[in-house]
Amino acid sequence: MPVNTFGMGTGVNPNLSRQSRRLYIGSITPDINEQNLTDFFNSKMKEMNLGTGAPGNPVLAVQCNYEKNYAFVEFRSAEDATAAMAFDGIIFLNGPLKIRRPKDYGGPDMLANMHVPGVVSTNVPDSANKIFVGGLPTYLNEEQVMELLSSFGELKAFNLVRENGNGPSKGFAFFEYVDPSVTDVAIPSLSGMELGDKYLVVQRASVGAKPGQSPIPGMGMFDMAPEIPKPIMPVGERDLEAMQDRILLMLNMVVPEELSDDQEYGDLYEDVKEECEKYGTVEDLRIPRPVKKDKAKWGEGRESAIAAQRADEAAGVGRVYVKFHDPRAAASALKALAGRSFAGRSIIATLLTDDANTTPPLNLIFAPQPDAPPPLPQD
Repeated sequence: MPVNTFGMGTGVNPNLSRQSRRLYIGSITPDINEQNLTDFFNSKMKEMNLGTGAPGNPVLAVQCNYEKNYAFVEFRSAEDATAAMAFDGIIFLNGPLKIRRPKDYGGPDMLANMHVPGVVSTNVPDSANKIFVGGLPTYLNEEQVMELLSSFGELKAFNLVRENGNGPSKGFAFFEYVDPSVTDVAIPSLSGMELGDKYLVVQRASVGAKPGQSPIPGMGMFDMAPEIPKPIMPVGERDLEAMQDRILLMLNMVVPEELSDDQEYGDLYEDVKEECEKYGTVEDLRIPRPVKKDKAKWGEGRESAIAAQRADEAAGVGRVYVKFHDPRAAASALKALAGRSFAGRSIIATLLTDDANTTPPLNLIFAPQPDAPPPLPQD
């Protein structure tokens, strides 16, 4: 990867002193630019009291490469750059920032010790608690998979492997929990779970695997589909009566192909509404629909298909949002519906607060609209 100098270096090799002050930001979205990325790091580091805390802004310069979707951020000190590594995985403009050392970095490989609450790192280091999950439907994005995995505990790190880093999902991921004790609970609970037409394969990753367990996915008995696949409710033992969340989010209940036809969509909408009303008053129900594909805009090639798929993911297609009037009704619906089979798929469910930070935002999902089911969106 070429080294960006920002036009600031002097001397024979200015990178010797600067390499420890620079960070590589991968997979940036088109909405990110030099200014808003600078403002984001400056404000977040001051808010979390990270870095040296010296007067002034910690970021000196930012340069974005929009063609290859990455950026370089230069900080005023090596300490500030190391501290900013703690933001790896933080959500910015509807996507996680993938923060890494640049390839010309020659300093000690140390990370900030501070754990930023709510931030899940995109780098999953090799350890005894690094977990591999395979058999994921490729239409599930990062947030959807994380919602399933976090039902067992808070995630410390997560990485959904995509083609060329930012392409379609390859159907497997690596992750780690904040509490290591969750690992031995989550693996048997997730293993064999039915998602779409696939079954999850879950085991410890290669480095640090337990004795007797195959370290390479696809090479051992742990990768065989279970003889008796069973739906599993991935909600831990929680006091549902004490919960105040009233929005039920369901995954693996619908697929994009079922949402394009107006009649089929209307029938599905009414079926879901009727079932959910058994548990209490439903204030609102939203099932996002895929955008009607315009060949003039999207084309017919593979890249166009990927772009259309990512647009649907960003709009929440594949999810079902049910807003109940009473949190107790939402809790009852969660307990009854999570793990149940719908159209041959095991439902994955969780509860959200009205102000939960999701992608897309809940205020867009529940934006005012006519009482009738929404028409198919146009480009």
